Amino acid sequence: MAKITLQGNAINTNGDLPAVGSTAPDFHLVAGDLSDKGLADFAGKKKLVSIVPSLDTGVCAASTKVFNEKLGGRDDVAVIIVSADLPFAQGRFCEAESTADVTTLSMMRSRNFAKDYGVLIEDGPLAGITARAVLVLDADNKVLHAELVPEIAQEPDYDAAIAALG
Repeated sequence: MAKITLQGNAINTNGDLPAVGSTAPDFHLVAGDLSDKGLADFAGKKKLVSIVPSLDTGVCAASTKVFNEKLGGRDDVAVIIVSADLPFAQGRFCEAESTADVTTLSMMRSRNFAKDYGVLIEDGPLAGITARAVLVLDADNKVLHAELVPEIAQEPDYDAAIAALG
């Protein structure tokens, strides 16, 4: 269990992020076309996995736009944004914000991703959705970088995540 804050108030997650050097757990999340997606769908690429509570918040929107801008056009990297938002809302966000270089995936069918990655918020007003976190995986899904953002209202360390991609 990790402790984070929401506007200075302590809340807890169900566990810990996968450790650097470990293999990231596979997942089954929902894409915009309502198909299931897992790590195998991004085989052969490095992956930046940005886990956000909801794209309908300023910080989540900002971080998605920054990763889209800084990593867009890199054929060797898949930028994956995971949130509790429905795929339809994720699609509207990407269209409105011109973030075509990210792949949004939804937890609409299950919270197993949040549980397996240790980011499921267990208490407080955001219980049931995710903490903010960023993982960088190599092409074989080995964790190269893991950041659980300590305060949900803060943006992640973009430079550290991008540096881990090489």
